[in-house]
Amino acid sequence: MSLFKKRLFMGLMFTVIFLLSACRIPNTQSAAATGNAVITESPVTAGITAEVSVITEDVQSEAENGSELESETIAGEGGAMTMNVQIGSSTFTATLEDNPAVDSFVRMMENAPVVIKMSDYSGFEKVGAIGTSLPASNSQTTAQSGDIVLYNGNQIVIFYGSNSWSYTRLGKIDDLSGWEEALGSGDVTVTFSMKQTEWETKQTGRKRSRQTLHNVLQGLSVFS
Repeated sequence: MSLFKKRLFMGLMFTVIFLLSACRIPNTQSAAATGNAVITESPVTAGITAEVSVITEDVQSEAENGSELESETIAGEGGAMTMNVQIGSSTFTATLEDNPAVDSFVRMMENAPVVIKMSDYSGFEKVGAIGTSLPASNSQTTAQSGDIVLYNGNQIVIFYGSNSWSYTRLGKIDDLSGWEEALGSGDVTVTFSMKQTEWETKQTGRKRSRQTLHNVLQGLSVFS
């Protein structure tokens, strides 16, 4: 975490703690019995205190993890993007190509996982319609097991054998262990989705912390 962010978060924490201390109310019943004012927290203030504790833990965790996560992207090894390919109970990771077809396919997966029913063809590939057309950049290609390609602009083909044709390459399965067994010899339903990285998980946590801080400030507004 940068020094500026640390100072910003610490400033917010001190501000909230100061406001919380101002929101404490005297317990008049105890004061009447003992002659001394006893300061207690109202239920609202207690709830705010708990939320502040959550934010503080998130800030401390981010500081401990360092700033390296801030520079990560959804890229895998070598800077290439990756996606999940799920067939039944088996999930594989595929490294994606860098071309307009992949860009469009990634946008589809960012909206929701892409589920395609795929039919077996000639004992070396599974093919299924996407339901839309992607920008093709076809070239004569000899596909091998694990290759994922675009055919005719609107069909996805995944290979467990080899074939030569005019395709647009989309990606390739990283580890073929169990690949042929998962595909089998008949029709399959394949789910393509973006692979969530540690960086994306961290970003989700940061959004939650910001929302919690918003809730804290709304809670404090009742005392203003």
